[in-house]
Amino acid sequence: MIQTKLRAAVKRPSKIALLCAVALPAILAMTPVAAKTLVFCSEGSPENFYPGINTTGTSFDANTQIYSRLVDFERGGTAVVPGLAERWTVSADGKEYTFFLRKGVKWHSNKNFKPTRDMNADDIIFAIERQWKESNPYFKVTSPNHSYFNDMGMDKLIKSVDKVDPMTVKITLNSANAPFLSGWAMEYAGVQSKEYADAMLKAGTPEKIDQEPIGSGPFMLVQYQKDALIRYKAFPEYYGGKAKIDDLVFSITPDASVRWAKLQKGECHVMPYPNPADLDAMRKDPKVTVLEQAGLNVGYLAYNTTKKPFDDVRVRKAINMAINKKAIIDAVYLSSGIAAVNPIPPTMWSYKKDLKDDAFNPEAAKKLLADAGFPNGMTTDLWAMPVQRPYNPNAKRIAELMQADLAKIGVKAEIKTFEWGEYRKRMQAGEHQMGMLGWTGDNGDPDNFLHTLLGCDSAQGVSGSNVAKFCYKPFDDLVVKAKAVTNTAERTKLYEQAQVIFKEQAPWFTIAHAVQLKPVRKEVIDFKLSPFGRHSFYGVDIKE
Repeated sequence: MIQTKLRAAVKRPSKIALLCAVALPAILAMTPVAAKTLVFCSEGSPENFYPGINTTGTSFDANTQIYSRLVDFERGGTAVVPGLAERWTVSADGKEYTFFLRKGVKWHSNKNFKPTRDMNADDIIFAIERQWKESNPYFKVTSPNHSYFNDMGMDKLIKSVDKVDPMTVKITLNSANAPFLSGWAMEYAGVQSKEYADAMLKAGTPEKIDQEPIGSGPFMLVQYQKDALIRYKAFPEYYGGKAKIDDLVFSITPDASVRWAKLQKGECHVMPYPNPADLDAMRKDPKVTVLEQAGLNVGYLAYNTTKKPFDDVRVRKAINMAINKKAIIDAVYLSSGIAAVNPIPPTMWSYKKDLKDDAFNPEAAKKLLADAGFPNGMTTDLWAMPVQRPYNPNAKRIAELMQADLAKIGVKAEIKTFEWGEYRKRMQAGEHQMGMLGWTGDNGDPDNFLHTLLGCDSAQGVSGSNVAKFCYKPFDDLVVKAKAVTNTAERTKLYEQAQVIFKEQAPWFTIAHAVQLKPVRKEVIDFKLSPFGRHSFYGVDIKE
């Protein structure tokens, strides 16, 4: 039983055992002997428990257990299926979506609040208006940075949200939008209880809805200890039926080597983001299965196109030609990544296959840099993430390799990093000249990469996901037009043209698309890889 193994973990003087020494005995005392407990070795702490202002997979993993959405993606796939809405209709012009809500959906409860009603239209409207209307009392609670909602252009797209009756909501758009429906199956669209929000507002503690969350999802939050653990309990009244496991524990374990050691010992059952160098040992371990599939992701180095000298495409192209991409992939990704040419992964529809990278050519890079006014080289910063991500297993090592390559053409790059939350915040604010980041797709649509990461909507202000601050009208016109076209062949042509412009303008040095790899202990039953890199444990069972 995992409980016995967890007790053993507390006694061992390991890094994680010491970190959790106080919390884990409390978990075990609260867990019935016969309960099925699954432990996930998460890589970090969530930003908070409100998905509408989150952008990291770490936070989405913590939140997806708690919340339900209007619609969902099928388990392990990209097809949109009913969620809180059991069905919906779309008008002939594609501008009106009417959602018919599921009856009898129950809310969790906690020490602050006991619900008096089931989920209804008021909750759906609250979830939208909290991100959309500055007049909403919750718009600025925790953070006004509704990155996904704004980057996808929802703030301009939505014309009205109307309550037809207590169980029916109509959303009217200003224009037809092909990815609109799949957008509401994404993690940022988790629905909170308006009744709970109103109660906390009245009590003068509105922030509690994001710190001590109440959702209608398959698991309830029981305990959170930052940088140590998150403990959930199966919600017996979940509308889809109670989860097969009783207790879910996120053991927060930032070090990939420690995660692997814990998985080997049975101290956790599932781990994300293994070190590529450990994969051979993982595949040989008789107690472990390594699940893998092509990753819907891209890792990149973004140039801040609003800052000199990176406002000059010649400088961006010169840096592209100076970096040895093959050497990076061979040294860091090993067998777990392929070279990225385009900003979307090759498994995604509309991927343009005939595009070529700027060839690795340091001498040509020097000449181009001289043509741009830097015959003696230049200085810049080079930001590197402090954590492993699905698209980048070791940003620090990649930065060192890039730094060495750039030195050969006279570019002196200073490597900078910050705590993960601070890093993202500063990158979004545009403080960098060059910085590494990446993306794992959220909905299987090219719009989620090309418009969300490179469109003008998300380049504005200090909170968008377009960290290159790339706002180039010929590109933006194409990706905005593609949103309003429903014919896939027509959309493909527009996205292919956009990819050509991307290569010409070079706002990024595209690094790699990583293979999604998930080491799982063999006693785990029916864990499915998410194409979006998420970790959801509803439907998962464990052998006793």
